[in-house]
Order: sequence, then structure tokens, then C-alpha cells
Amino acid sequence: MRFDRDLLLAAVVAAGQVGTEILLSPGLTALDYALLLGGTLVLALRRRFPVVVLAVTVACMLAYTVRMQPGAVATFPVLIAVYTTVRQGKHPAALAGVVLFLAGMFAFGHDAAAGLSPRSAIESRVLVVGWLVAAAVIGEATRAWSAYLEQVEQRAAEAERTREETALRRAGEERLRIARELHDSLTHSISIIKVQAGVAAHLARKRGEEVPASLTAIQEAGADAMRELRATLEVLRSDEGSGLEQVPELVNRARAAGLPAKVEVSGSPRPVPAEVDRAAYRIVQEALTNVSRHAGPASASVRIGYLPGEVIVQIDDDGAAVPDEGHQPGIGLTGMRERVTALGGRLRAEARPEGGFTVRAELPVVHS
Repeated sequence: MRFDRDLLLAAVVAAGQVGTEILLSPGLTALDYALLLGGTLVLALRRRFPVVVLAVTVACMLAYTVRMQPGAVATFPVLIAVYTTVRQGKHPAALAGVVLFLAGMFAFGHDAAAGLSPRSAIESRVLVVGWLVAAAVIGEATRAWSAYLEQVEQRAAEAERTREETALRRAGEERLRIARELHDSLTHSISIIKVQAGVAAHLARKRGEEVPASLTAIQEAGADAMRELRATLEVLRSDEGSGLEQVPELVNRARAAGLPAKVEVSGSPRPVPAEVDRAAYRIVQEALTNVSRHAGPASASVRIGYLPGEVIVQIDDDGAAVPDEGHQPGIGLTGMRERVTALGGRLRAEARPEGGFTVRAELPVVHS
């Protein structure tokens, strides 16, 4: 895009320079046209090769000045080249180009001023010097302004990054605080309820009495509540770095807890954005937890697929779920769907035709 603009600028300057010289200096030769076009069209490359462009422009316009004595008109292409060179911080090259051009013009451009009064000749040459100095000053001012804007953008980006880090740190501190509060307020009470129900059931058996169903229900509810609480505390205390690399370890823990499970990886594993990495891990974690709690005697398989532009996570089990049964999503599945939707992905959670349940998450991977 910038090259297109530079090419357009070079074409406009070339047309204006050649047109002006045709009007002011009739009888131009092929060499004169070559010098004019060479000193102007080269400006299309001014951003890529500023020093080279300045050298070519100065050489061509000086040669044209020696041949045709055009005066200040020959300065315009040089002004653009000097501005660009200073704009890109090439100050020594810009100074050398200005000095060389002025020296050549003053040394060989005397014929152009021969018909002028001394005052007019001096004013003409001072005007050329002023133009070149103004081009250099504008180039330096533009460079300084661009550097300032870049610095402001860097500071804004750093401030944004600092805010994000602070927010993450505070979120982590808040999770730990909630975990401590839950542990202190609930664990002790649930443990007492469970122990008391167990003692009551033991005494009933010892006396030869039938254990009331309510006590059994209390025991089971206490055990379930403890498992739920431990799982919640584990999530709250877990490291934010949990990701796809930890899935094999997660599957191993599930096997150790009595759930037959395996993991398969297809495609070429590669780093993915942190939010996708964490979401994929949590989906696998929640799906395996649901298999353990709700699928009955079952085994599970975890498949992770790395595809161009996305990561697919699929968890299948061969439990008791059947397609015809009405299925009401619980909090776990709702949380999965929210995670996937927030990342712009798709989630499918449903009973399989052959029996069991499947959870499939397609997570887009967009690298900055």
C-alpha cells in the first residue's frame, strides 16, 4: 500500500518536472529526459532504499543542472529525497546529499543566475537553501512525532498487559480465598454429619436392628457432598496452567480411581492459546467426572485432535445413557457449553446411538 502511494507520488513528480522543463527549456534531448525521469521515478523506492534514492536523485538533478541550468526547479525531487532520508533517521547521508547538491548547484548553476541582479541571484540561492533546510526539519519533526506515537502505543500496551496480569493475580487470590472459606465452613460440618450418620448406622447394626433408610441416605449424601466439595476445591486451587499436556495425567488419575479410561492424540501436538488450553482440559476433567458419577459401570476414551485452525476434544463412554431418554443438562455441561461458546467454538453433548454418552468440543485456534 505504501509502495503504491510512493509510486503515484513519483509519477506525479515526474510528470510535473518533465512538463515544467518542456515549457521552460525547449529543445530537451533524450539524455535530458533520462536524467529527469531517473531523478524522479526513483522516488517510488524512497522508503525501501532512502540513501540510494537520495544519491540517484542528487546525481541526476545535478547533471541536469549542469546541462540545462534550470535553477531552483531542479530542487523539488531532491526535497522529497532529503525529507525521506531524514524521516528514516539517516542524518549523515541527508547532510552529505544536501551539501553535495548545494555545492554543485552553486558551482555549476552560475549561468542560470547570470541574467539576474546580484540581489535576485542571492535570493534565489537562499530560497533553495531554505527549501532544503525546511525539508530536513519537517522530516525530523515527522520522525520525532512517529517515535512519540510509537512510545505512547507501547506504554498503552504495557499498561493493558499490567492490568491483565493484576486482574489474573487478583482472580487467583480470590479463588484461594473462596477455597479457604469453603474448606473452613463446610468441610468440618459435612464430615461431622457423615461420621454421626455412620456411627448411628453402626450402633443399629450392633443392636441387630435394621439400619433406617434415612441414615443410609444421609451417609450417601455426605459422601457425595464431600466428593463435590473436594472437586470444587481442587478446581479453585488448581494452577491456571492446566492444559492439554496434563490430560494424560488426568486420565491416569481417573484410572486410579477405578474408571477404565484411555487417551488418544491425533495430528501434531502444538502450543495453543492459553484460554483454549485451559478450556480443553476443564472439558475433559468435567466429562470424566460425569462418567464416574452418572454412567454406571463404564469405560471412557479421550480423543484429542490437532487440526488446522482448531483443536477437537472428544470424550466417549459406554455407560447406561441411551438416545431415547430425556437428558437434562446439569451444571457441568452448562459450564462446558459456556466455555466453548465464549471461545467461538461448538459443543455437542448427547447420548450415543450404540449406548453411552459423548462430549465433543471443537475449539478454534487463532494465533496472533
